[in-house]
Amino acid sequence: MYLFLGGNSTVKKDDVIGIFDIEECSASRITADFLNACQKRGCVVSVSEDMPKAFVVCSEHTYITNVSNITLNKRCSEKYT
Repeated sequence: MYLFLGGNSTVKKDDVIGIFDIEECSASRITADFLNACQKRGCVVSVSEDMPKAFVVCSEHTYITNVSNITLNKRCSEKYT
């Protein structure tokens, strides 16, 4: 099954490692270091030009999205999406 991230982006649910609130995690130095490292490797994909609300870590990329982590978690737990 797939998870719709917003914009025109979807990922396989099996590829999702974690879904995180960008505001909650932005205070952490570890998260900032992780996102900077992903950016340097060219692994960050922004799926919207709107204010980011969450980031989704997948096996190959990290997606920044304007969809909230709560909504993404609900979509991820739905059986037929």
